[in-house]
Amino acid sequence: MRKITVECLKAPAMGKRNVEVVERKGLGHPDTICDSIMNEVSVQLCKEYMDNFGRVLHHNTDKSLLVVGGVEHAFGGGKVLEPMKLIFGDRACYGAEGKTIDVEHIAEKAAHDWFRKNMRFVDPNLHVRCQNEIKPGSAELVDIFNRKTGKFLPANDTSAAVGYAPMSETEALVFQLEKFFNSKEFKKRHPESGEDIKVMGMRKGDDLNFTVAMGFVEQFVDSEASYFKKKY
Repeated sequence: MRKITVECLKAPAMGKRNVEVVERKGLGHPDTICDSIMNEVSVQLCKEYMDNFGRVLHHNTDKSLLVVGGVEHAFGGGKVLEPMKLIFGDRACYGAEGKTIDVEHIAEKAAHDWFRKNMRFVDPNLHVRCQNEIKPGSAELVDIFNRKTGKFLPANDTSAAVGYAPMSETEALVFQLEKFFNSKEFKKRHPESGEDIKVMGMRKGDDLNFTVAMGFVEQFVDSEASYFKKKY
């Protein structure tokens, strides 16, 4: 039987404090791209492990780096001179029981599928280069996953998690704003709006202000006047 201890935090909730600052990095922000793709890499690896071995093998795929590419800007549409580079890092099991898993192919396909689904104007075959730096896990870690000791695998490390709920009103509004700006309905009305959006909410007392950083898609902006008209 698990022992659960509950204590009361003697501090005002964020929504009841005088000052609150909330920021959300949207769908097309590099940090969000990296986190989302590596999460999808893990999902696809788990499926491959289950299909081939009937269990999830050792992997940690939460490290990646998105290296900026190069473009030539122009009203009405520029061009990509150098594709961005997505580097996969961390560790994953490449096989067991005499079978091998093509981790590099799985990671690259997961990334390409994510870009196609979420970035309207990114062609992963042309605009993204993937570099696999996912290494095999250490022998000690891999061995843990090979043991058949019962229902649960033995732990090899310590880990702690932190969470909170519910959202404050400011947090909920910032979250919903980013979702709204990156929604299909908004993009249909404003195709010039890019996915790289960041929303910050600043509350002082009952006064709440939002700052939205939003990249524009050049092919829908044909002049400086067009830019400011669409912006405002």
